Amino acid sequence: MTRRPKNLARGLAIAGIGLVSLGIIAFPAVAQSTARAQSRVRAPNYYVSMGDSYSVGYQPGLGATAGYTAYVAHRSHLTLVNFGCAGATTTSILVTIGCPLTLPHTAGAISYTATTQAAAAEAFIVAHRGHIGVITVSIGGNDVTACAVRSDPVACVANAVSLISENVTALATGLRAAAGPRVPILGLTYPDVLLGAYVYPSIPPTAARIALAKTSVVAFESLLNPALATAYRHAGGVLVDVTAATGAYGSLTRTVTLDPYGTIPVPVARICTLTWFCKQGNIHATTQGYALIGKLIAARYASLRRT
Repeated sequence: MTRRPKNLARGLAIAGIGLVSLGIIAFPAVAQSTARAQSRVRAPNYYVSMGDSYSVGYQPGLGATAGYTAYVAHRSHLTLVNFGCAGATTTSILVTIGCPLTLPHTAGAISYTATTQAAAAEAFIVAHRGHIGVITVSIGGNDVTACAVRSDPVACVANAVSLISENVTALATGLRAAAGPRVPILGLTYPDVLLGAYVYPSIPPTAARIALAKTSVVAFESLLNPALATAYRHAGGVLVDVTAATGAYGSLTRTVTLDPYGTIPVPVARICTLTWFCKQGNIHATTQGYALIGKLIAARYASLRRT
């Protein structure tokens, strides 16, 4: 048998050690690169918006605007897919085929002509399971809008709450089943626009309009918002209390001067700034109002991601 020279054997041994050493360095680098690639694949990609005209950012004279969804999409670095439909109620979102009032230029709009808003959203979520970052739902306001002109608005809202609870629980449960256990589902309430009855349609307000403004706070705080909170919580979702954040629960005895209305309660001044009600009697948010809602959503989403 031919014997290899000692120097050659030593060289091969050293080379072998070097290759092993390189392998020790290279393999973790490859593993880390693969892990990063897998992380990117699994990272959430989509923000799903659902609901009524608030979810598509409607403003009078402007139609669909960026609303709150553009802010949330930007801050979360997620792609917006918007199933919102102006005029939607907690019943129509579950049973109405298509969107009877599609607003042109809705950011991230998804068309669904042969199914309901809820079913269309759930189908998208299932198809992209593992890639949904957050789901927001603005629904329930149109269920109680007519109560403002009833003789007893609080009783009207109380009667509507049972159906709202049933429908939103069904909606949230379906979304949870589609999305899985970890995706945040954020339900939204609304600014209490009826506080604007202090100044709309005229100044000074009548006793009846002041009474309506005061009872509207009760309707939100004691009836509608608790019902929505319970419904979303049933499916592991959370409620973002826009009513509180827009100042509705503040004291009506504290006043501020706001042009062109003069001296008015602070909560009323907030509504005049954040919605169109004081100027036009319109229930929708202004650009400033939608921005505030967007900040609330983004902050809640960030807090949930940290837990």
